[in-house]
Amino acid sequence: MSKQLKTLMIVFGVILVLFFMLIGKLIAGYNRVIAMDENVKGKWAQVDNQLKRRYDLIPNLVETVKGYAKHEKEIFEAVAEARTKYFQARDVKDQIEGAQRMESALARLLLLQERYPDLKANQSFLRLQDSLEGTENRIAVERKRYNDAVQVLNTYTRTFFGRFYAIVAGISPAEYYEIPEAEKAAPQVKF
Repeated sequence: MSKQLKTLMIVFGVILVLFFMLIGKLIAGYNRVIAMDENVKGKWAQVDNQLKRRYDLIPNLVETVKGYAKHEKEIFEAVAEARTKYFQARDVKDQIEGAQRMESALARLLLLQERYPDLKANQSFLRLQDSLEGTENRIAVERKRYNDAVQVLNTYTRTFFGRFYAIVAGISPAEYYEIPEAEKAAPQVKF
């Protein structure tokens, strides 16, 4: 073998190694953004699971409260409408909006207990309220986990190479599950 042929083979070998390293890097980046997207979807599934639990509990809570507060029809209608909107949602953004409506309606529903002292002592109401409180806590935890996963994905898709991988994979930034503006205001406490 001539010296030129050896040199040419070494150069070709180095180019081949660099090429495979580049391909490996591209595949790893693509797989990373896919994994992040699946993580966001998995976290949303957990939020959705807890929201479903909430919506399964609500009819029981409403029926219990209805017995005590027959004339509070507007609140019951808001709860029913919010529940329906959630289950008719087409995507995560619509589901988030439906869940936020439900949170607002539930807050109004639970305020009824102040107007009806007998309701506060009713055992089925107390059990349902505890179940709902536990569910709300679970939703808060899952919402945080979801938002953390969204933050990781959205941060990565805003980086130079991450944007490239996201475009190639067809992945767009995810929606945060944010607290509605009405709930961000500090409550007024009056004596």
